[in-house]
Amino acid sequence: MTELPGTLLESLLEPLQYGFMVRALLVAVVTAVVCAVLSCWLVLIGWSLMGDAVSHAVLPGVVLAYIFGAPFAIGAMIFGFLAVALIGAVRDTSRIKEDAAIGIVFTTLFALGLVLISVTPSQTDLNHIIFGNVLGVGTSDLIQVVVLSAVILLVLVLKRRDFTLYAFDATHAHAIGLRPRVLGALLLGLLAATAVVALQTVGVVLVVAMLIIPGATAYLLTDRFGRMLLLAPAISAICAVLGIYLSYFFDTAPGATIVLAQGIAFALAYLFAPQQGVFGKAVASSRRRAARRRAVHPPGEPVS
Repeated sequence: MTELPGTLLESLLEPLQYGFMVRALLVAVVTAVVCAVLSCWLVLIGWSLMGDAVSHAVLPGVVLAYIFGAPFAIGAMIFGFLAVALIGAVRDTSRIKEDAAIGIVFTTLFALGLVLISVTPSQTDLNHIIFGNVLGVGTSDLIQVVVLSAVILLVLVLKRRDFTLYAFDATHAHAIGLRPRVLGALLLGLLAATAVVALQTVGVVLVVAMLIIPGATAYLLTDRFGRMLLLAPAISAICAVLGIYLSYFFDTAPGATIVLAQGIAFALAYLFAPQQGVFGKAVASSRRRAARRRAVHPPGEPVS
């Protein structure tokens, strides 16, 4: 555990004296933002399980890409689409339901990735793909993350209206000339690419948390999707910075600490969100009961 400096300003500045901490902060924030923006659509569509499946299923693709010297994103997207195709095939050609098909496919592909890691000679520790290694991010890794994140965010921004309509009403989207299957495939491709971005920060195991928790937290805080797209990345970025700082001072795993911070943020929203929180709904219900009582028995009127 690192000794805390004397003042708050010293505490904030101390980690920034080290280049690896600056790179870690940048990668964590960029990853948190891109994951959070995508998570808004995943939560609305109901793709939490699919996000889990794709984020784990990309592991063998990433390892094979490493073996053949190809970009990680290509291997990840190939296996992301392969996972979706296999899930659909198992669901449509057997008695197995979709949730079971997702569990079968993603665990099998994830296991394949683990086997490939165990037999692949490497000068680097490929286990970092599983658990993340944000403190070991180099300049080239930082550039890759920033460029890939920029491309993902650009596509999400340009297609945000189409994706939103697809999330709320795919039938209406088809009726006005959009192609829901193409939009769904594009989102899955972005999901696979985002998983690659998050590998450096939290690894495959915790990617799904960064892809779901920010959107779910923002969903509890607002009824407007536009605000949700702002709240989710803001909350996620704050949790990323907080997680990196806490990991520095308390010597904890950075990726896990970031996800834990996001989990705490969700818990606070779940309990205290003005309209959707547990206590918020209890207060609103109490006010409605009081209003009904006042309507039945106005002030000053004797109660028989």
